[in-house]
Amino acid sequence: MANPSRNKGQGEETSMSKSFRAFGLAVSAVVLTHLPAAAQTKVTNEGISATEIVIGTHQDLSGPIKGWGVPVSNGMKMAVEEVNAAGGVNGRKIRLVVEDSGYDPKKAVLASQKLIERDKIFAMVGPMGSPTVLAAQDILLDAGVLQLFPLTAAEFTFKFDPAKPQERLKFNNLLPYVESTRAALKYMMEWKSFQKPCIMHQDDEYGKNVLDGFNQQLAVMKVQPASITSYKRGASDFSAQVAKMKSDGCDLVVLGAVLREPIGAMTEARKLGWDVTFLGATPVNVMEVPMLGKEAVEGLYAASGFEIPYEDTAKGKVHDWLVNYKKMFNTDANTQAIIGYNAVMTFAFYAQKAGKDLTGQKMLDSLESGEKFLDIFNSPPTKFSKTDHLANTITQVQQVKGGRWVLVKDNLMF
Repeated sequence: MANPSRNKGQGEETSMSKSFRAFGLAVSAVVLTHLPAAAQTKVTNEGISATEIVIGTHQDLSGPIKGWGVPVSNGMKMAVEEVNAAGGVNGRKIRLVVEDSGYDPKKAVLASQKLIERDKIFAMVGPMGSPTVLAAQDILLDAGVLQLFPLTAAEFTFKFDPAKPQERLKFNNLLPYVESTRAALKYMMEWKSFQKPCIMHQDDEYGKNVLDGFNQQLAVMKVQPASITSYKRGASDFSAQVAKMKSDGCDLVVLGAVLREPIGAMTEARKLGWDVTFLGATPVNVMEVPMLGKEAVEGLYAASGFEIPYEDTAKGKVHDWLVNYKKMFNTDANTQAIIGYNAVMTFAFYAQKAGKDLTGQKMLDSLESGEKFLDIFNSPPTKFSKTDHLANTITQVQQVKGGRWVLVKDNLMF
Protein backbone atom coordinates (compact mmCIF):
# COMPACT_ATOMS: atom_id res chain seq x y z
CA MET A 1 0.00 0.00 0.00
CA ALA A 2 1.25 3.43 -0.81
CA ASN A 3 2.26 5.57 2.10
CA PRO A 4 -0.64 8.00 2.74
CA SER A 5 0.12 11.61 1.88
CA ARG A 6 -0.43 14.12 4.61
CA ASN A 7 -0.04 17.26 2.48
CA LYS A 8 1.30 19.22 5.40
CA GLY A 9 4.68 20.25 4.01
CA GLN A 10 5.95 23.40 5.63
CA GLY A 11 2.80 23.73 7.76
CA GLU A 12 3.81 20.81 9.98
CA GLU A 13 4.76 23.02 12.93
CA THR A 14 1.56 25.07 12.79
CA SER A 15 -0.76 22.09 12.46
CA MET A 16 0.99 20.40 15.38
CA SER A 17 0.63 23.35 17.69
CA LYS A 18 -3.05 23.49 16.74
CA SER A 19 -3.31 19.80 17.63
CA PHE A 20 -1.70 20.38 21.01
CA ARG A 21 -4.24 23.10 21.77
CA ALA A 22 -7.05 20.86 20.55
CA PHE A 23 -6.00 18.03 22.82
CA GLY A 24 -5.25 20.30 25.75
CA LEU A 25 -1.70 18.99 25.88
CA ALA A 26 0.83 21.13 27.63
CA VAL A 27 3.53 21.99 25.13
CA SER A 28 6.00 21.65 27.99
CA ALA A 29 5.20 17.93 28.01
CA VAL A 30 6.74 17.61 24.58
CA VAL A 31 10.49 17.48 24.06
CA LEU A 32 12.72 17.86 21.03
CA THR A 33 15.07 15.02 20.17
CA HIS A 34 18.68 15.72 19.30
CA LEU A 35 18.43 15.73 15.53
CA PRO A 36 19.54 18.21 12.89
CA ALA A 37 17.50 21.41 13.08
CA ALA A 38 15.70 20.51 9.85
CA ALA A 39 14.24 17.29 11.27
CA GLN A 40 13.35 17.66 14.93
CA THR A 41 10.87 15.14 16.24
CA LYS A 42 8.56 16.10 19.09
CA VAL A 43 7.96 13.29 21.58
CA THR A 44 5.58 13.46 24.52
CA ASN A 45 6.57 12.91 28.15
CA GLU A 46 2.94 12.40 29.19
CA GLY A 47 2.02 9.19 30.99
CA ILE A 48 5.27 8.88 32.96
CA SER A 49 5.18 9.37 36.73
CA ALA A 50 7.43 8.19 39.55
CA THR A 51 5.37 5.00 39.87
CA GLU A 52 3.82 4.19 36.49
CA ILE A 53 3.90 4.35 32.68
CA VAL A 54 0.51 4.68 30.95
CA ILE A 55 0.13 3.02 27.55
CA GLY A 56 -2.99 2.74 25.41
CA THR A 57 -4.41 0.57 22.65
CA HIS A 58 -7.55 0.35 20.53
CA GLN A 59 -8.82 -3.12 19.63
CA ASP A 60 -11.85 -4.62 17.92
CA LEU A 61 -13.64 -6.14 20.91
CA SER A 62 -17.15 -6.14 19.40
CA GLY A 63 -16.90 -5.98 15.59
CA PRO A 64 -16.00 -8.20 12.62
CA ILE A 65 -12.42 -9.02 13.74
CA LYS A 66 -13.02 -9.44 17.47
CA GLY A 67 -11.54 -12.93 16.93
CA TRP A 68 -8.29 -10.94 16.70
CA GLY A 69 -9.02 -8.06 19.10
CA VAL A 70 -10.04 -10.11 22.15
CA PRO A 71 -7.02 -12.48 22.26
CA VAL A 72 -4.62 -9.63 21.39
CA SER A 73 -5.88 -7.57 24.33
CA ASN A 74 -5.73 -10.68 26.55
CA GLY A 75 -2.10 -11.24 25.56
CA MET A 76 -1.32 -7.59 26.29
CA LYS A 77 -2.96 -7.78 29.74
CA MET A 78 -1.01 -10.95 30.54
CA ALA A 79 2.28 -9.24 29.62
CA VAL A 80 1.44 -6.20 31.77
CA GLU A 81 0.73 -8.46 34.77
CA GLU A 82 3.98 -10.35 34.21
CA VAL A 83 6.13 -7.20 33.88
CA ASN A 84 4.51 -5.58 36.92
CA ALA A 85 4.83 -8.74 39.05
CA ALA A 86 8.57 -8.72 38.29
CA GLY A 87 8.95 -5.14 39.57
CA GLY A 88 7.85 -3.17 36.52
CA VAL A 89 10.06 -1.14 34.19
CA ASN A 90 12.90 0.27 36.30
CA GLY A 91 10.46 0.33 39.22
CA ARG A 92 7.50 1.81 37.32
CA LYS A 93 4.36 -0.29 36.82
CA ILE A 94 2.74 -0.34 33.37
CA ARG A 95 -0.91 0.72 33.22
CA LEU A 96 -2.71 -0.37 30.04
CA VAL A 97 -5.87 1.42 28.87
CA VAL A 98 -7.85 -0.57 26.27
CA GLU A 99 -10.51 1.03 24.04
CA ASP A 100 -12.93 -0.76 21.68
CA SER A 101 -12.87 0.49 18.07
CA GLY A 102 -15.30 -2.12 16.72
CA TYR A 103 -12.98 -2.07 13.65
CA ASP A 104 -14.53 1.31 12.74
CA PRO A 105 -12.04 4.04 11.68
CA LYS A 106 -14.22 6.81 13.20
CA LYS A 107 -14.33 5.03 16.57
CA ALA A 108 -10.56 4.46 16.40
CA VAL A 109 -10.06 8.23 15.97
CA LEU A 110 -12.31 9.00 18.97
CA ALA A 111 -10.58 6.32 21.06
CA SER A 112 -7.16 7.76 20.20
CA GLN A 113 -8.25 11.31 21.07
CA LYS A 114 -9.58 10.05 24.42
CA LEU A 115 -6.39 8.11 25.16
CA ILE A 116 -4.23 11.17 24.41
CA GLU A 117 -6.35 13.84 26.06
CA ARG A 118 -7.93 12.11 29.05
CA ASP A 119 -5.66 9.15 29.79
CA LYS A 120 -2.43 11.02 28.88
CA ILE A 121 -0.83 7.94 27.32
CA PHE A 122 2.93 7.79 26.80
CA ALA A 123 2.64 5.41 23.81
CA MET A 124 0.03 3.65 21.67
CA VAL A 125 0.96 -0.03 21.68
CA GLY A 126 -0.47 -2.74 19.40
CA PRO A 127 -3.50 -0.89 17.95
CA MET A 128 -5.65 -3.10 15.71
CA GLY A 129 -6.29 -3.12 11.96
CA SER A 130 -5.14 -1.34 8.77
CA PRO A 131 -8.08 1.09 8.26
CA THR A 132 -8.41 1.88 11.98
CA VAL A 133 -4.69 2.44 12.58
CA LEU A 134 -4.40 4.58 9.44
CA ALA A 135 -7.35 6.78 10.44
CA ALA A 136 -5.87 7.61 13.85
CA GLN A 137 -2.16 7.65 13.01
CA ASP A 138 -1.74 11.40 12.34
CA ILE A 139 -3.49 12.32 15.60
CA LEU A 140 -0.91 10.31 17.55
CA LEU A 141 2.09 11.57 15.61
CA ASP A 142 1.02 15.22 15.84
CA ALA A 143 0.65 14.83 19.62
CA GLY A 144 4.14 13.33 19.88
CA VAL A 145 2.81 9.90 20.89
CA LEU A 146 4.79 6.84 19.73
CA GLN A 147 2.80 4.36 17.60
CA LEU A 148 4.37 1.00 18.40
CA PHE A 149 3.84 -2.47 16.93
CA PRO A 150 0.33 -2.11 15.45
CA LEU A 151 -1.67 -5.18 14.42
CA THR A 152 -1.31 -4.49 10.72
CA ALA A 153 1.74 -5.15 8.60
CA ALA A 154 0.82 -2.53 6.00
CA GLU A 155 3.69 -0.34 4.81
CA PHE A 156 2.33 2.95 6.22
CA THR A 157 3.05 1.65 9.74
CA PHE A 158 6.84 1.59 9.33
CA LYS A 159 7.88 3.49 6.18
CA PHE A 160 8.63 7.10 7.02
CA ASP A 161 9.64 10.26 5.19
CA PRO A 162 12.76 11.84 6.78
CA ALA A 163 11.37 15.24 5.75
CA LYS A 164 8.38 14.64 8.07
CA PRO A 165 9.99 14.32 11.51
CA GLN A 166 6.83 13.17 13.34
CA GLU A 167 6.77 10.03 11.18
CA ARG A 168 9.82 8.82 13.13
CA LEU A 169 7.38 7.85 15.90
CA LYS A 170 6.15 4.78 13.92
CA PHE A 171 7.61 1.31 14.56
CA ASN A 172 6.38 -2.15 13.53
CA ASN A 173 7.48 -5.63 14.62
CA LEU A 174 5.15 -7.70 12.41
CA LEU A 175 6.21 -9.41 9.22
CA PRO A 176 5.08 -7.12 6.36
CA TYR A 177 2.61 -8.53 3.84
CA VAL A 178 4.58 -7.57 0.71
CA GLU A 179 7.93 -9.05 1.79
CA SER A 180 6.51 -12.20 3.44
CA THR A 181 4.33 -12.97 0.40
CA ARG A 182 7.38 -12.56 -1.85
CA ALA A 183 9.58 -14.84 0.28
CA ALA A 184 6.93 -17.58 0.61
CA LEU A 185 5.95 -17.43 -3.08
CA LYS A 186 9.60 -17.62 -4.19
CA TYR A 187 10.17 -20.69 -2.02
CA MET A 188 7.03 -22.47 -3.23
CA MET A 189 7.69 -21.70 -6.92
CA GLU A 190 11.26 -22.99 -6.73
CA TRP A 191 10.46 -25.99 -4.52
CA LYS A 192 7.45 -27.31 -6.45
CA SER A 193 8.24 -25.87 -9.93
CA PHE A 194 4.80 -24.30 -10.34
CA GLN A 195 4.14 -22.79 -13.78
CA LYS A 196 0.77 -21.07 -13.40
CA PRO A 197 0.53 -19.08 -10.15
CA CYS A 198 -2.72 -17.24 -9.37
CA ILE A 199 -4.02 -15.00 -6.60
CA MET A 200 -7.37 -14.41 -4.91
CA HIS A 201 -7.20 -11.31 -2.72
CA GLN A 202 -9.40 -9.12 -0.53
CA ASP A 203 -10.23 -5.80 -2.25
CA ASP A 204 -8.74 -3.53 0.43
CA GLU A 205 -5.42 -2.17 1.70
CA TYR A 206 -4.36 -5.53 3.10
CA GLY A 207 -5.26 -7.45 -0.07
CA LYS A 208 -3.44 -4.92 -2.23
CA ASN A 209 -0.25 -5.40 -0.17
CA VAL A 210 -0.43 -9.18 -0.82
CA LEU A 211 -1.14 -8.56 -4.53
CA ASP A 212 1.88 -6.22 -4.70
CA GLY A 213 4.11 -8.92 -3.19
CA PHE A 214 2.73 -11.51 -5.64
CA ASN A 215 3.26 -9.26 -8.68
CA GLN A 216 6.71 -8.05 -7.61
CA GLN A 217 8.03 -11.57 -7.05
CA LEU A 218 6.66 -12.97 -10.31
CA ALA A 219 8.14 -10.01 -12.24
CA VAL A 220 11.59 -10.79 -10.80
CA MET A 221 11.14 -14.47 -11.70
CA LYS A 222 9.87 -13.52 -15.19
CA VAL A 223 6.66 -15.53 -14.70
CA GLN A 224 3.24 -14.32 -15.85
CA PRO A 225 0.32 -14.65 -13.38
CA ALA A 226 -2.22 -17.12 -14.78
CA SER A 227 -5.16 -15.47 -13.00
CA ILE A 228 -5.86 -12.53 -10.67
CA THR A 229 -9.20 -12.38 -8.89
CA SER A 230 -10.54 -10.48 -5.87
CA TYR A 231 -13.47 -10.55 -3.44
CA LYS A 232 -15.21 -7.97 -1.26
CA ARG A 233 -14.29 -7.95 2.43
CA GLY A 234 -16.93 -9.99 4.29
CA ALA A 235 -17.88 -12.12 1.24
CA SER A 236 -18.81 -15.75 1.86
CA ASP A 237 -19.32 -17.15 -1.67
CA PHE A 238 -16.16 -17.78 -3.68
CA SER A 239 -17.60 -20.07 -6.37
CA ALA A 240 -17.07 -17.56 -9.21
CA GLN A 241 -13.46 -16.86 -8.21
CA VAL A 242 -12.57 -20.54 -7.80
CA ALA A 243 -14.26 -21.52 -11.09
CA LYS A 244 -12.31 -18.77 -12.91
CA MET A 245 -8.97 -19.85 -11.44
CA LYS A 246 -9.69 -23.50 -12.30
CA SER A 247 -10.54 -22.63 -15.91
CA ASP A 248 -7.39 -20.46 -16.11
CA GLY A 249 -5.35 -23.58 -15.30
CA CYS A 250 -3.80 -22.38 -12.02
CA ASP A 251 -1.46 -24.77 -10.22
CA LEU A 252 -0.74 -22.52 -7.19
CA VAL A 253 -3.30 -20.19 -5.59
CA VAL A 254 -2.03 -17.40 -3.32
CA LEU A 255 -4.67 -16.22 -0.83
CA GLY A 256 -4.64 -12.56 0.24
CA ALA A 257 -7.33 -13.56 2.70
CA VAL A 258 -7.90 -13.81 6.46
CA LEU A 259 -9.82 -16.61 8.17
CA ARG A 260 -13.17 -17.56 6.64
CA GLU A 261 -12.08 -17.04 3.02
CA PRO A 262 -9.34 -19.71 2.84
CA ILE A 263 -11.84 -22.22 4.24
CA GLY A 264 -14.53 -21.10 1.75
CA ALA A 265 -12.19 -21.16 -1.26
CA MET A 266 -10.70 -24.56 -0.43
CA THR A 267 -14.14 -26.06 0.27
CA GLU A 268 -15.28 -24.82 -3.15
CA ALA A 269 -12.17 -26.27 -4.86
CA ARG A 270 -12.85 -29.68 -3.29
CA LYS A 271 -16.49 -29.52 -4.48
CA LEU A 272 -15.20 -29.04 -8.03
CA GLY A 273 -12.72 -31.90 -7.58
CA TRP A 274 -9.90 -29.43 -8.21
CA ASP A 275 -6.64 -30.57 -6.64
CA VAL A 276 -4.57 -27.37 -6.47
CA THR A 277 -2.00 -26.04 -3.97
CA PHE A 278 -3.04 -23.07 -1.78
CA LEU A 279 -0.61 -20.63 -0.14
CA GLY A 280 -2.01 -18.11 2.36
CA ALA A 281 -0.53 -14.75 3.35
CA THR A 282 0.46 -14.35 7.03
CA PRO A 283 -3.07 -13.62 8.43
CA VAL A 284 -4.13 -17.10 7.24
CA ASN A 285 -1.57 -18.65 9.61
CA VAL A 286 -3.82 -18.81 12.70
CA MET A 287 -5.07 -21.82 14.68
CA GLU A 288 -8.71 -21.06 13.85
CA VAL A 289 -8.23 -21.93 10.14
CA PRO A 290 -7.59 -25.68 10.68
CA MET A 291 -9.85 -25.69 13.76
CA LEU A 292 -12.85 -24.44 11.74
CA GLY A 293 -11.87 -25.64 8.25
CA LYS A 294 -11.02 -29.20 9.34
CA GLU A 295 -10.55 -31.57 6.34
CA ALA A 296 -11.18 -28.82 3.79
CA VAL A 297 -7.92 -27.02 4.64
CA GLU A 298 -5.61 -30.03 4.99
CA GLY A 299 -2.46 -29.33 2.99
CA LEU A 300 -2.87 -25.52 3.03
CA TYR A 301 0.45 -23.64 3.14
CA ALA A 302 0.93 -20.15 4.61
CA ALA A 303 3.62 -17.54 5.12
CA SER A 304 4.41 -17.01 8.79
CA GLY A 305 6.57 -15.06 11.22
CA PHE A 306 6.94 -17.66 13.96
CA GLU A 307 6.00 -21.24 14.82
CA ILE A 308 2.57 -21.72 16.37
CA PRO A 309 3.01 -23.52 19.72
CA TYR A 310 0.63 -26.27 20.89
CA GLU A 311 0.33 -27.09 24.59
CA ASP A 312 0.91 -30.84 24.29
CA THR A 313 4.17 -30.42 22.34
CA ALA A 314 5.52 -27.07 23.65
CA LYS A 315 8.41 -27.07 26.11
CA GLY A 316 9.89 -24.85 28.82
CA LYS A 317 8.84 -21.21 28.96
CA VAL A 318 6.46 -21.54 26.01
CA HIS A 319 4.61 -24.45 27.65
CA ASP A 320 4.36 -22.51 30.93
CA TRP A 321 3.08 -19.47 29.03
CA LEU A 322 0.32 -21.50 27.31
CA VAL A 323 -0.76 -23.02 30.65
CA ASN A 324 -0.80 -19.60 32.37
CA TYR A 325 -2.81 -18.02 29.54
CA LYS A 326 -5.43 -20.78 29.80
CA LYS A 327 -5.62 -20.24 33.58
CA MET A 328 -6.09 -16.49 33.18
CA PHE A 329 -8.61 -16.46 30.32
CA ASN A 330 -10.16 -19.96 30.41
CA THR A 331 -9.38 -20.53 26.72
CA ASP A 332 -6.42 -21.74 24.66
CA ALA A 333 -3.85 -19.18 23.56
CA ASN A 334 -3.47 -18.51 19.84
CA THR A 335 -1.27 -16.59 17.40
CA GLN A 336 -3.17 -13.38 18.12
CA ALA A 337 -2.57 -13.65 21.88
CA ILE A 338 1.16 -14.18 21.28
CA ILE A 339 1.35 -11.06 19.09
CA GLY A 340 -0.43 -8.97 21.76
CA TYR A 341 1.83 -10.34 24.49
CA ASN A 342 4.94 -9.64 22.43
CA ALA A 343 3.84 -6.05 21.70
CA VAL A 344 3.89 -5.19 25.43
CA MET A 345 7.03 -7.23 26.18
CA THR A 346 8.86 -5.45 23.34
CA PHE A 347 7.72 -2.06 24.68
CA ALA A 348 8.88 -3.01 28.20
CA PHE A 349 12.28 -4.16 26.89
CA TYR A 350 13.06 -0.87 25.14
CA ALA A 351 11.57 1.23 27.98
CA GLN A 352 13.85 -0.64 30.42
CA LYS A 353 16.86 0.01 28.17
CA ALA A 354 15.95 3.72 28.09
CA GLY A 355 16.91 3.93 31.78
CA LYS A 356 15.37 5.12 35.06
CA ASP A 357 15.01 8.70 33.90
CA LEU A 358 12.51 7.72 31.18
CA THR A 359 11.50 10.41 28.66
CA GLY A 360 9.97 10.32 25.21
CA GLN A 361 13.33 11.18 23.70
CA LYS A 362 15.14 8.42 25.60
CA MET A 363 12.50 5.90 24.52
CA LEU A 364 12.94 6.91 20.87
CA ASP A 365 16.73 6.66 21.21
CA SER A 366 16.36 3.22 22.83
CA LEU A 367 14.12 1.94 20.02
CA GLU A 368 16.56 3.19 17.38
CA SER A 369 19.65 1.87 19.21
CA GLY A 370 19.93 -1.43 17.32
CA GLU A 371 19.52 -3.42 20.57
CA LYS A 372 17.94 -6.82 19.85
CA PHE A 373 14.79 -8.03 21.62
CA LEU A 374 14.33 -11.81 21.67
CA ASP A 375 10.93 -13.27 22.59
CA ILE A 376 10.32 -16.67 24.22
CA PHE A 377 8.69 -18.09 21.04
CA ASN A 378 11.89 -18.36 18.98
CA SER A 379 10.82 -15.59 16.58
CA PRO A 380 13.52 -13.76 14.60
CA PRO A 381 15.12 -10.92 16.63
CA THR A 382 13.41 -7.53 16.79
CA LYS A 383 15.81 -4.71 15.95
CA PHE A 384 15.36 -1.12 14.72
CA SER A 385 17.67 1.70 13.63
CA LYS A 386 17.43 5.42 12.88
CA THR A 387 16.62 4.63 9.25
CA ASP A 388 14.69 1.34 9.57
CA HIS A 389 11.59 1.06 11.77
CA LEU A 390 10.61 -2.46 10.67
CA ALA A 391 11.84 -5.26 12.94
CA ASN A 392 12.57 -7.94 10.32
CA THR A 393 11.45 -9.59 7.08
CA ILE A 394 12.55 -13.18 7.78
CA THR A 395 9.71 -15.50 6.73
CA GLN A 396 8.66 -19.12 7.33
CA VAL A 397 6.36 -21.40 5.37
CA GLN A 398 4.04 -23.64 7.39
CA GLN A 399 1.48 -26.25 6.35
CA VAL A 400 -1.71 -27.68 7.86
CA LYS A 401 -1.09 -31.37 8.59
CA GLY A 402 -3.45 -33.41 10.76
CA GLY A 403 -5.34 -30.27 11.82
CA ARG A 404 -2.21 -28.40 12.96
CA TRP A 405 0.22 -25.90 11.52
CA VAL A 406 3.67 -27.46 11.13
CA LEU A 407 6.90 -25.81 10.02
CA VAL A 408 7.99 -26.60 6.45
CA LYS A 409 10.87 -24.13 6.00
CA ASP A 410 12.24 -21.17 7.96
CA ASN A 411 14.75 -18.33 7.44
CA LEU A 412 13.29 -17.43 4.03
CA MET A 413 14.10 -14.20 2.20
CA PHE A 414 13.54 -13.16 -1.40
